[in-house]
Amino acid sequence: MNIFITGASSGIGEYVSYEYAKSGNHLALCARRKEKLESIANKCREMGAQVTTYSVDVSDQHSTKESIEDFLSKITTIDLVIANAGRGELDALHKGNPTIMNEVIKVNVIGVQNTIVPFLPKMLEQDSGHIALVGSVASHIAWAGGGAYAASKFAVRALSESWRNTLPSTIDVTLICPGFVESEMTDPVEWTPFMIKTDIAAKKIVNALNKKKKMFIFPWQWHIVIKLKRIVAVMMANTARKMQKKRAQKAK
Repeated sequence: MNIFITGASSGIGEYVSYEYAKSGNHLALCARRKEKLESIANKCREMGAQVTTYSVDVSDQHSTKESIEDFLSKITTIDLVIANAGRGELDALHKGNPTIMNEVIKVNVIGVQNTIVPFLPKMLEQDSGHIALVGSVASHIAWAGGGAYAASKFAVRALSESWRNTLPSTIDVTLICPGFVESEMTDPVEWTPFMIKTDIAAKKIVNALNKKKKMFIFPWQWHIVIKLKRIVAVMMANTARKMQKKRAQKAK
C-alpha cells in the first residue's frame, strides 16, 4: 500500500509507521523535525518499507500541498492517508493570551484539512482510498483546562462525519479516538487515567483501520467514561481549579 502519515516523528505517528513498515508498504512520513523523522524513516526501511520523508508543518497549506503532490507523482494510487499531526497544550486562561490556543486549533483542524483534502481528487478519480483522522476522546468530553484542544477534536469529529456522508462509499473514513497514549504530548499531563503504551496503541489503530471502522474509541474504559462524562467533567473541573490556585499562589 501507499500510505501518507503526518506527525510521524513521535508518539502514535511513529509507531503506526513501524506497524505499516513491517508489511513492506511505501510510506510517506511527515513531521517538522527533520533529524528525528529521518531516524524513524531509516528504522522503517530496515523493516522492509520504502520510505519518502517530508519535513513540513501541516498548518502551512502551501508546503503541505507540495509534499502531497510530490508523493502522488511517485505512486499510481493512494491507499491510506493518516492525519495524525497535532498539538495538545492547555489553554492557560490565567495568562490572558490566546496564542497557544490559536496554535492548537490551527494545527489540529486546519492541519487535518491541509492533509486530507488535496488527496481527495485522486481518491475520487481512482474510486478508492481510506482517510483516517486522529481525533481524541476529547471529541466527546471537553476537558477542563483544555477547551481549545477539545474544540479542535470536536471539529475533527465533525469533519469525519461530514466527509463520510459526502464522499462515495468506495472511500472509507475512520475517526480514531484515543485516550491517553504514552507520548511527548502526554508527558506533562498530571492526570492520565487508562494510559496505554504507544506500541500497543499503534497495533490497535492499525487493526481498526484494517477493519475499516467508522470510529474507534480506545482503550475500552473510555466508552464507559463518555457515557458518564458529566460526572467526569465535575471531577476534572475541581482538579483544574486546584491547579489554578496553586499557580496563583506560586505567582505571589
